[in-house]
Amino acid sequence: MNTKQDKSGMIYTAGAYILWGFLPIYWKLLDDVSPGETLAHRILWSFIFMFLIVLFMRRWPDFIHEWKQLLHNKKKLFGISLATIVISINWLTFIWAVNSNHVVQASLGYYINPLISILLGIIVLKESFSSRQVLSIILAAIGVIYLTFSYGVFPWVSLLLAVSFGLYGLLKKKVDIGPMIGLTIETMLIVPIAVLHLVLLPNNTFQFVSFFSTTNLLLMGAGIMTAVPLLLFANGAKRISLAMVGFLQYIAPTLMLFLGVFLYNETFTSAHLIAFLFIWIALINFMLASYQRPIRRNAKI
Repeated sequence: MNTKQDKSGMIYTAGAYILWGFLPIYWKLLDDVSPGETLAHRILWSFIFMFLIVLFMRRWPDFIHEWKQLLHNKKKLFGISLATIVISINWLTFIWAVNSNHVVQASLGYYINPLISILLGIIVLKESFSSRQVLSIILAAIGVIYLTFSYGVFPWVSLLLAVSFGLYGLLKKKVDIGPMIGLTIETMLIVPIAVLHLVLLPNNTFQFVSFFSTTNLLLMGAGIMTAVPLLLFANGAKRISLAMVGFLQYIAPTLMLFLGVFLYNETFTSAHLIAFLFIWIALINFMLASYQRPIRRNAKI
């Protein structure tokens, strides 16, 4: 892998995480729309946008091939259907969290997410990790437990975001479909439910008589805001090391934390600080252990 690829890969990947980090600002602009309706529009316009991207990039034969493969492989079809449900829960929770002034809790969820993924890897995929990496999971758990008892509120938003995204990653790993075709199929599977929800709404925010209103454009833009970071990530992640991807992923929750505290003036108590410190220490410890393991292996060769 050459330096040019490394540089462009870092730019693409960092760009994806920066967009994800600033996503709360976008959802705040739609805080007068119910989370369910916003989610339905996000699914609908994500599918339309991804469908157009597939056509524009001449990936239609790949799309048809993957769809036929899924129809002949019920286990794989069930896996991607489950992934669709899980990511929809994640999206709905995130939209609700932002518009209910829980951006700090959302950021905590995405700090915890990598450690949930590790735990799922140990339990489901039987992956092996060092004792230091397992210690990271324990430290993060202590942080969450401390916050629960000290702050008096169970951080269900954080854990639901972390677990749902962790499960989504696990299911995607099992199904093994590329991000572009994968997202197109996922949104296609659930778009009928999204459309039905919009049709049955007694008071639909999206008005065809004022098609180019600010709210309409924001709802349609939800598809672009969903797809663009994913496409940037897909292009960037394959050009840089997994360790670098792991390092860059903390851009998003850090930006969310700053937005929650400094822009939206959300409460950040000493209990939050101690919980975050436990999780930050856990993440640093995990990354150091991850870097050291390959070094020790190489030393034996």
